[in-house]
Amino acid sequence: MKKIKLTALFVSLFFAGNAQMKSFIDQPYVEVAGSADTMVTPDEIYIKIDISEKDTKNKTSVEELERKMFNALKSMGIDVEKNLTTSDISSNFKTYLLKSKDVMKSKEYMLKVKDAVTATKVFITLEDLGISNTSIDHVDYSGMETMKNLMRTKAIENAKARAMALTKPLQQQIGPAIYISDNEVYPIQPLARQAKINMYEANGADQQLPQIDFEKIQVSSNINAKFILKP
Repeated sequence: MKKIKLTALFVSLFFAGNAQMKSFIDQPYVEVAGSADTMVTPDEIYIKIDISEKDTKNKTSVEELERKMFNALKSMGIDVEKNLTTSDISSNFKTYLLKSKDVMKSKEYMLKVKDAVTATKVFITLEDLGISNTSIDHVDYSGMETMKNLMRTKAIENAKARAMALTKPLQQQIGPAIYISDNEVYPIQPLARQAKINMYEANGADQQLPQIDFEKIQVSSNINAKFILKP
């Protein structure tokens, strides 16, 4: 008797679920796409620094170049403990064999700064110290997740506005959303080699110094949504 009751209950739940699903699918709806995008200025600039004894023709050790670099960066107000890391974790030093007998060491670092002006000063300072093998590795934006969510909000608002524009001539209204799909678009990162070098006057002096201007990062959101149609 219990088996029969359980079977009957299962069958009734099955048909009730199918009826609800059929009712959901059969509802009139309008399907639209929404999008939004914006541009943000990079505030996380990663500089790759390669310290090598080869740059000084083996006259200055890697350790000495490191010490000079640390002191110079600290004097610029950069927190080296927080923003300077060794990019080559597996091997602390790289060695190069020259003429089968000379060994020169090198070490790679990654430095994070907040703006192009600071990056410019870093390049100039390190060049003066004899550390010339530096380059921009990549850039990023610290508030990326917040900005992506803001674009999602604007994208769904855009989708709702489109749905209203489509239904207004039909003298119909849109109801609640019954389906939303977030088609995430990854931010378009500007390539480091696309950084532009301009000139500017420092402290009102006539001396012209190079300044790095970065292309902005594009943040986009694309969504699909279905809204119930009301008469």
